[in-house]
Amino acid sequence: MSLFFAPDKIYTGAGCINEAGDALTSLGKKALIVTGGHVVRLECFEKLTAILEKGGVEYTVFSGITGEPTDKMIEAGLDVYKSSGCDFIIGIGGGSPLDSMKAIAAMSVNRGKIADYMGRVIGGKLPPMAAIPTTAGTGSEATQFTVITDSENGIKMLLKGDVLVPDIAVIDPEFTISSPKSVTASTGLDALTHAVEAYTSRKAQPLTDAVAADAVRRIFEYLPRAYKDGSDKKAREEMSVAALEAGFAINNSSVTIVHGMSRPIGALFHVPHGLSNAMLLSECMAFACDGAYEKFARLGDITGVSKPSMTEKEKAEAFVAALGEICAVCEVPTLAEYGTDIEAFRRSIDKMSDDALASGSPGNTVKTVTKEDIVRLYEAVLK
Repeated sequence: MSLFFAPDKIYTGAGCINEAGDALTSLGKKALIVTGGHVVRLECFEKLTAILEKGGVEYTVFSGITGEPTDKMIEAGLDVYKSSGCDFIIGIGGGSPLDSMKAIAAMSVNRGKIADYMGRVIGGKLPPMAAIPTTAGTGSEATQFTVITDSENGIKMLLKGDVLVPDIAVIDPEFTISSPKSVTASTGLDALTHAVEAYTSRKAQPLTDAVAADAVRRIFEYLPRAYKDGSDKKAREEMSVAALEAGFAINNSSVTIVHGMSRPIGALFHVPHGLSNAMLLSECMAFACDGAYEKFARLGDITGVSKPSMTEKEKAEAFVAALGEICAVCEVPTLAEYGTDIEAFRRSIDKMSDDALASGSPGNTVKTVTKEDIVRLYEAVLK
């Protein structure tokens, strides 16, 4: 028997932020809004602040999340939270503001520095949190995880704890329409990675299988449409649901080898998380495939990339090949095309492999993963 948990209240659908108004304003008297500088200029931000003002709730804005969050950003946000007398937190934006919201909330009631909690379960009675994503990808609105870079040691820390699951999640697909093509691709492929890894994780369970498989189906059908035409409302809605489903899945069965290997690339070479996942996805899943042919074959059936006449192994391999194809449709660059210093990358493979294993994520893979396997896979994505 396995536990499955999610935010207390989840609002979905176009315009759902209006339905969520009473729930948002009931969280406290003064909110810290955690976001990035570009979001404060968007209509979604205006809608949020109008709801708070109408409900008589004060707020302070911390818009210091620039790129993927670091411990320094969390410290700065925490200072604003405490000095402003806030009693709850709203994260609005992509995965970075949502992860930052969780980390600020955690450190508002825990001692020490955020880096002290790597490898430990975060606890305490956190202030109420509401997550409002403006991208369809990270699923942070539904998870017990936050990823923060330890700037001193150059490590992306995967931090976790049940208390990090937001109290309220507001998934309004209209907020994702302004996402540029590059963000649509990287976040959508991040959600795909979540769903595939959760479905094939050692920790998978019946409920995570259901939401993960449905997320994969939606993403294969609708990510190419959203990438081609960002104003496609149906595609945006389906991708928002898929990202939420994938978030549910990893929250309850966890990620595997791709995420373990992706975080060191982001920490050392500053490749956006979803993009580094996509660069690794087909190679890593080809490696994992023979550990669970039946599951990969099922994904081949669900997405329609396999044929009834195929063997289980052939269906599984067809699905892995299709992962590469959807990345190609979304124009995922190689590391070299992205502008990564390839020689510096080669010199870092040993450290990155150690960091990947230390994260614990590769251990959830359906077959045993050694450091040698990870080294070989890092070398493979350079070809």
